[in-house]
Amino acid sequence: MSTKDKILDAAEALFAEHGFNGTSLREITSKAEVNLAAVNYHFGSKKELIKAVMSRYMNKLSPLLAVALGDICQQEQQPTLTEVLTAFIDPLLALNELKENGTSNFLQLLGRGYTDSQGFLRWFLTTQYPEVISLFVEAVQKAYPELSAEDMFWRLHFTMGTVVFTMSSSDALIDIAKNDFDKDLTIAEVIQQVIPYVAAGVGAPLDD
Repeated sequence: MSTKDKILDAAEALFAEHGFNGTSLREITSKAEVNLAAVNYHFGSKKELIKAVMSRYMNKLSPLLAVALGDICQQEQQPTLTEVLTAFIDPLLALNELKENGTSNFLQLLGRGYTDSQGFLRWFLTTQYPEVISLFVEAVQKAYPELSAEDMFWRLHFTMGTVVFTMSSSDALIDIAKNDFDKDLTIAEVIQQVIPYVAAGVGAPLDD
């Protein structure tokens, strides 16, 4: 494994566990067994390292999501919000091809970007991968044209929180399903459980 990949893997694991704010470059270099000069050489700064960690996943996810959401936007009939959100399943599961538990890792990292107030990361994702965000907004608007931009912001924000929390605790949820309900669930089935719930939230009636 290259030095750059060692740093990325160590940073990803620590960011997911302790957050971006709670992880120092010294901790990353110690886990990766490299010196600080190697981090500076390959990434230049902690912010650039965070971007690189997220880009490994986004570069895989973005084109797959663009195709899935593009298909929904181009169809003649009005889609349901469940169909729009279901379009995320296969692209998200494809992240497990990058590394073990890639889907959960990515969503947990994405959640850290919000809970750690990493505004630059949200700016980076929206400017680096604008097509996916535009297609998602277009698909939601097609499914629920009466939804205002403000209402959409709040509802998608709450959706993100629900999904991130669910995926960050997916192992515990799978154990509960097995112990309490005698069901063996996969990550895909956990995601399928949450989609009707968030679709109902995004599609809730508007106040008069």
